[in-house]
Amino acid sequence: MDKRLGLLDRLATCFSDYRNPNAIEHSVSALVAQRVYGLALGCENLNGHDVLRKDSVLALLVGKRYLTGEAWVRKQDRGNPLAASNRLNRLELSTPDSAAKDRYKRIAADSDALDRLLVDVFLESHRKAPREIWLDLDATDDPLHGHQEGRFFHGYYRCYCYLPLYIFCGEHPLCARLRQSNQDASAGSVAELQRIVGQIRARWPKTRVYIRGDAGFCREAIMA
Repeated sequence: MDKRLGLLDRLATCFSDYRNPNAIEHSVSALVAQRVYGLALGCENLNGHDVLRKDSVLALLVGKRYLTGEAWVRKQDRGNPLAASNRLNRLELSTPDSAAKDRYKRIAADSDALDRLLVDVFLESHRKAPREIWLDLDATDDPLHGHQEGRFFHGYYRCYCYLPLYIFCGEHPLCARLRQSNQDASAGSVAELQRIVGQIRARWPKTRVYIRGDAGFCREAIMA
């Protein structure tokens, strides 16, 4: 599917790489592919990649040329064709403001580009503009089992959790925004809708857009 869509390569372009190009063993494209395939295989924890990095089949999926890692310069890397957790975490820990000058965390995500990509993939899935579309908004609990940053107890879900906001059109995710749970379920919806609908309107100016949500989104700002 990815060979058909080229989605992972497009996802990789949403990152800025400030590393020395002469000292790179794992490209941004390879790191992104390894992380996404790991998630798809159920390996959500980055530490799991300290074992997965030895997997030649995963290396083949990622597109590595040497499937056993025999060509690496450093001896400790040989036999490991893929990146370890301390390399992969740079995709998630680097920040755009400091990545250019940071010693290690030098791969920064462009959050605006990531947001646009989700909507672009949805728009490209249609051969012609539909007459109407329905945008579904919802929030749900993402339970926490430790003392993570931004941890709050939610009375409705009866657990400590995050409260991510999702916006879908059919099966296509247009927005997935991680949020703390000490706020209203509809928080941030207007800004997300303005961004998404604006991007859709630029491509499909005559398509009628309906907004749909449960009682948690019955708010004057959204209705207006």
